Amino acid sequence: MSATAENQKIAENPFDSMMSRFDVAAKLLNLSDELYNVLKSPAKQVIVSLPVTMDNGKIQVFEGYRVVHNINLGPSKGGIRYSMDVHLDEVKALAAWMTWKCAVSNIPFGGGKGGIKCDPRKMSANELERLTRAYTRAMIDVFGPEKDIPAPDMGTGPREMAWLMDQYSKLVGYSSPAVVTGKPLVLGGSKGRVEATGRGVMVSARSAMLKMGLNPFKSTCAVQGFGNVGSISAKLLQQQGLKIVAISDVTGGYYNPEGIDADEAIAYRDGNNGTLEGFKKAEKISNETLLELDVDVLVPAAMEDQITKHNAANIKAKLIVEGANGPIAASADDILNDKGIMVVPDILANAGGVTVSYFEWVQNRLGYFWTEERVNRRADRNMKEAFEVVYQTSLKFNCNLRIAAYIVAIDKVAQVTKLRGGI
Repeated sequence: MSATAENQKIAENPFDSMMSRFDVAAKLLNLSDELYNVLKSPAKQVIVSLPVTMDNGKIQVFEGYRVVHNINLGPSKGGIRYSMDVHLDEVKALAAWMTWKCAVSNIPFGGGKGGIKCDPRKMSANELERLTRAYTRAMIDVFGPEKDIPAPDMGTGPREMAWLMDQYSKLVGYSSPAVVTGKPLVLGGSKGRVEATGRGVMVSARSAMLKMGLNPFKSTCAVQGFGNVGSISAKLLQQQGLKIVAISDVTGGYYNPEGIDADEAIAYRDGNNGTLEGFKKAEKISNETLLELDVDVLVPAAMEDQITKHNAANIKAKLIVEGANGPIAASADDILNDKGIMVVPDILANAGGVTVSYFEWVQNRLGYFWTEERVNRRADRNMKEAFEVVYQTSLKFNCNLRIAAYIVAIDKVAQVTKLRGGI
């Protein structure tokens, strides 16, 4: 990351970004002060110290977090990220985003998020297992199939979820697959889960393109970030007819105006230690340049705060579909609006992941599993319906899709909060 990008990232607090959008939507909804204060405040913030014996025999203490933002719609749901960048404000913002994401997607979950400040790339599998089990033990009063259901996020995957499920099951004395989602298939994971977030991005992009009159077979697309979400978004958008002209990962951007074969790029990444370093089918560009390419569709699927007030004026895409959480800082919203760029916000665009996570939880509790075709069909229908509700709300309130998504979500959680009473 360049020094400028680093400074921009520091300048934008993710919780402040979330709250600034929340404030606009709350005002349009005429939300009462009482409900405003209830909905903006996390229900629970847990910080734990995790002593872990490292492979060299020394004990290292890690800091872990879990924030439960709201449980009025159901048990809290949200990923666990392992990263040196993890801090409480970020986890609070992500937990709140999960509340709105579940509400806008019509899923009976509240919002939660967790994280451990560590660098998983510098830790062995044994160290990561000990860390995950220590975190699970520390969170035994927080986690539960009826209370708080974690999932993978940045730096974690099915392996960590299997360890978490095993440790939780040992502590409660029975097998409890529904305590966590994103598990390996053989342990009760759901078919379609791996592609779910990227698939949701594709469905959202197609829904938006239909409204805008953009022909997928004549449209170009750039995807920032080539992890699970970015690479699958690229592959599925390509299948819909879009020409993928640029992709990127931590090693930089790769641009080819004639088009990049997403399947070929995925195969290259998988055979090259997980990176695109040295990818010969495209010209090397910077991640910053990729964001500013003259394309029809831009999918930021990397980190938060990639588009800020510093570079928003240079964005040329007609449509931005947020694959990552918070890739556009609040300070950039008005600039993009003024340019007439449609933005499908993260809480709608990348909700395919939590939708299929919900399906996994349902299947675990049923003890009966669906085919991939059924999972995809139900997830696609859910995403299309959610997009339509948000789009109609944007017309009703004369606002952009982001504020409309917040209005839909906040209105739903506010109604449930009032009906449940106790305020």
